[in-house]
Amino acid sequence: MKILVTISRIFVAALFLFSGFIKLNDPLGFSYKLQEYFGEGVLNLEFLIPYALLLAVFIVIFEIILGITLLLGYLKKFTLWSLLGMIVFFTFLTFYSAYFNKVTDCGCFGDALPLTPWESFTKDVILLILILFLFFGKKYIKPIKPLAMHKWVVFAAFTACLGFAYHVLMHLPVFDFRAYKEGVNIQKGMEFPEGAPKAKFAYNWKFNVNGEEKIITTSGDYPKVDGNFIEVETEMIDKGYEPPIHDFAIEKNDVDYTVEFLEKENLIVIITYNLSKSEAEGFHKVKEITDKALAQGYEVIGLTASTPKDIAEVQQRFDLNFDFYTTDETALKTILRSNPGIVQLKKGTIVDKLHWNDADELKVENVGPPVPVIDKKLKAQLDSIMKLDQEGRMKKEISWEEQHKIDSTNTEFVTQILEKHGYPGKSLVGEETSMAAWLVIQHSNKIEKYLPMIKEAGEKGELGKDLVAMMEDRYLMNQGLEQIYGTQGKTITASDKTSISFIWPIKNPESVNKRRKEIGLEESIEEYCERLFGVPYKTYTLKEIENLQGSSK
Repeated sequence: MKILVTISRIFVAALFLFSGFIKLNDPLGFSYKLQEYFGEGVLNLEFLIPYALLLAVFIVIFEIILGITLLLGYLKKFTLWSLLGMIVFFTFLTFYSAYFNKVTDCGCFGDALPLTPWESFTKDVILLILILFLFFGKKYIKPIKPLAMHKWVVFAAFTACLGFAYHVLMHLPVFDFRAYKEGVNIQKGMEFPEGAPKAKFAYNWKFNVNGEEKIITTSGDYPKVDGNFIEVETEMIDKGYEPPIHDFAIEKNDVDYTVEFLEKENLIVIITYNLSKSEAEGFHKVKEITDKALAQGYEVIGLTASTPKDIAEVQQRFDLNFDFYTTDETALKTILRSNPGIVQLKKGTIVDKLHWNDADELKVENVGPPVPVIDKKLKAQLDSIMKLDQEGRMKKEISWEEQHKIDSTNTEFVTQILEKHGYPGKSLVGEETSMAAWLVIQHSNKIEKYLPMIKEAGEKGELGKDLVAMMEDRYLMNQGLEQIYGTQGKTITASDKTSISFIWPIKNPESVNKRRKEIGLEESIEEYCERLFGVPYKTYTLKEIENLQGSSK
């Protein structure tokens, strides 16, 4: 019995010390796990969720202290009852999780040693047996001498634990056991090795056969049964191989940008899983470092699981000069234990991870010309203008009188912008919004005045060459001159009430397709005419058009 007690004493103490330290290294991660347990559908103790971090720190420090007092033989009665109470509670918790499949990883050893619910339960049962040995053989637990040092050892350990917990919460875990640690390439972490086992499922098909329910199980194929189908239930038989990184994606407006950003040479990512819970002081530091990174040629994006409304509020409040994209909240919590936090990527490889408290430690070198800073306020205004311009033309119920009023208001606003900023192109409002001012001028009587500015924007790469060409063609058509690229067409009604649709006369029409290709228009003039009017392309001269228009009067 003495030998069993000694072995149990060392094993239990070592396990509590190891488990406690692993979780103390990442108390925020353990608090996320507690929130899962407290959540609806598990223990339904949601009132405890706001206190999850405080409870996490208390539990892990208590674990370590119990391990130390057990080794020392200090406060023997208190230590044994505490150990027994903790293990009974956690044995119940892991059994509940395993039996009802509520929490898939107990978090007993953090990310260092993930355990399935049944593995966790087995571990707790073994610990319970060993602690019972200690409980009933407590007379064999002899204190380590000198006894006077016990309280000072416990006090020192408690103080050290508090200090360590504070350090990792104000910075980041000292030891990173997660799939997103420094040096990891995210793309490679998402790959499936060749020959890796795939998940297997059983499909339980339920049919009504002659008034009786009958269940037929297949691996996926629809069974051939003479009966009426009722429902099918899917059951996972084998989980198969799951890559270390399996829930990471960068999306915006239902478009996946994951591969695009993971190929970037120099990328700074601001991680903030929930903007409403982020620390305001952190964004002041983020603003400072991201502006510096943009000036040094880095591309900067934010990743969050928050709503567009929250994103807009934070961008405006802190004047952030980068866009936010959407990523799964759990993935963001796993990537970085800071809200907000900073991750530096080089072609998908994690180069550096920083808590916002350490933002000034981010090493950004000059890697290229400064990345243009988007004017968020102006972009939002022009996006609204562009929406008004296009919506009116799409809705048939809006009259031309109403559309004219909208166009007049839009034109007045845009001309003020052009006079103040010059053309608001890609570097000022982003690629998508760069055509907003162009659309308004294209639909106005201001083309002649602003065409030189539009051309200059095209030469500088601030506006697409195809858009510049379309405006130039429209200007020439309005002047009764031949267009250059064949982008403008017209429909007139002849004297016999028939409609004639045509491409406005083109200068040197035999080489127009070459010119079109040079400015990025992939369609030939023949294809364009067919798509625009549904008629074959026909070459007209200005004189022929003049005669057509004369006969239509």
